[in-house]
Amino acid sequence: MATGNKNLSAYDKATIPDAKNFRFGIVVSEWNPTITEGMFQGSFDALKDCGAINDNIVRWNVPGSFELVYGCKRMQKSYDMLDAIIAIGSVIQGETKHFDIICEAVSQGIKDLNLESDIPVIFCVLTDNNLQQAKDRSGGKLGNKGTEAAITAIKMAQLRKESKF
Repeated sequence: MATGNKNLSAYDKATIPDAKNFRFGIVVSEWNPTITEGMFQGSFDALKDCGAINDNIVRWNVPGSFELVYGCKRMQKSYDMLDAIIAIGSVIQGETKHFDIICEAVSQGIKDLNLESDIPVIFCVLTDNNLQQAKDRSGGKLGNKGTEAAITAIKMAQLRKESKF
């Protein structure tokens, strides 16, 4: 288990750039809302803890994880002043291949957005075998993937700023 020896919520604030001058987008899947709302809260709280201003955080909802790619793409085009976008979703293994298809499509789609646009999109999609694993990673015993994604977004926003021509 990749997160077995790591708390997803742990970060050293002294090593994180100040987020007060960055603008963030967060696209949240409405599917598995107990999980995705927990990750959203983790993201929001970490952004705020690192200096982000409420007015500089934009949230959009989409029906499911598959729709995250389109939501993030539209957000990239609608808010050219954003410094990073976090895509939050949760896909839990079921009895069919639907899990594999959705996970592959979302991960490839978000990868494609990162190649096509100058605004980084952070992958914050849990792909768990069961509901308990998702709970453990969305504010449970393993921390919060949303927190980890927010820290990644801040670091990528800083990288974007530093690498401007």
